[in-house]
Amino acid sequence: MEKAPQTILAQALGWLEPVSGGVIPSIPMSSTFAREGDLSYRAGRVYIRADNPAFEQAEAMLSALEGAQASALFASGMAACTAAILALEPGDHIVAPSVMYWALAAWLGSTAARFGIETTFAPLHQEGALAGALRPGRTKLVWVESPANPLWCITDIAEAAARTHGCGARLIVDSTVATPLLTQPLALGADLVMHSATKALNGHSDLCAGMLATAAKDTFWERILDNRARLGAISGSMEAWLLVRGMRTLHLRVERACANALALAQRLETHPAIAQVLYPGLPSFEGHELAKRQMRNGFGSMLSIRVRGGPEAAIAAAAGCTLWKRATSLGGVESLIEHRASVEGPHSPCPPDLLRLSVGCEALEDLWADLEAALTC
Repeated sequence: MEKAPQTILAQALGWLEPVSGGVIPSIPMSSTFAREGDLSYRAGRVYIRADNPAFEQAEAMLSALEGAQASALFASGMAACTAAILALEPGDHIVAPSVMYWALAAWLGSTAARFGIETTFAPLHQEGALAGALRPGRTKLVWVESPANPLWCITDIAEAAARTHGCGARLIVDSTVATPLLTQPLALGADLVMHSATKALNGHSDLCAGMLATAAKDTFWERILDNRARLGAISGSMEAWLLVRGMRTLHLRVERACANALALAQRLETHPAIAQVLYPGLPSFEGHELAKRQMRNGFGSMLSIRVRGGPEAAIAAAAGCTLWKRATSLGGVESLIEHRASVEGPHSPCPPDLLRLSVGCEALEDLWADLEAALTC
């Protein structure tokens, strides 16, 4: 019988330590594996860079949650992204959103171009934008992020998949913010899904990792795995073990953080110091109806606010918080606040009066009291 996501996570697929029967598997630390006398490998493993058994539980969990044929663990979200993009050929063309994770956008515009891979950025959450950006015969990959950091734009994944496949290209969806509990891109037609596992999948701000899941174990997937091994884009065994430990409470953390985020968004929307709240769960949000159709069990833990009074007022509000931590990242149990334009620089799509909030699992009233005090001081 198919198990619910909550059971998959809490039980971590029910894996046991094969030697002792422990309910928490141990951490395999060996970097290399012995050959038999006939030069074969007992378990089919050669070297840790390509054959680390520590990765398998986290990968199997993500595959079960995403309905994927296979998953792969990487050293970071950026390592997962670049391994997929470098599986393309020189001369290939990518379409990517104009609102997306800023570090990947910068890499696409610089390093990827040096590999002969061209990128067109377009507002993919807007109707007709993808169709206008595709280049039949040249476009080989479409990258979608939904909700898209830091404005939380929602892109219609099913429509993007249909248009992408009609052009003979593959669709990859960055679903870091949604997590597999809120959106399953593969079920909507995507070919691959990417997660910065540093964020909500782990949820404790104590490791760096990335993951890819695929709908098909095809030649493109094999090239991605080859990139992971040959470029050394691997996570460590301890990080893999910590990731499994974090994933076991993902359902609890996502439920609490989503509830907190929605309540805060609703309160902030009527606060006199706030000009606008960007959150997919609000009816006033441009992509709300699509988010209702495409997401389930909540709208995520991320929201942004635009502060009346401009960038100086926004920076002062962030500085006035004592409970919210002024730090870069998202998806952890602790709540974070950040003046995003300062981080992303002059090419950021962020308005200078915008603060990005990663809502955690604290008591709602404590989070609200701290924000309200900072906004009214």
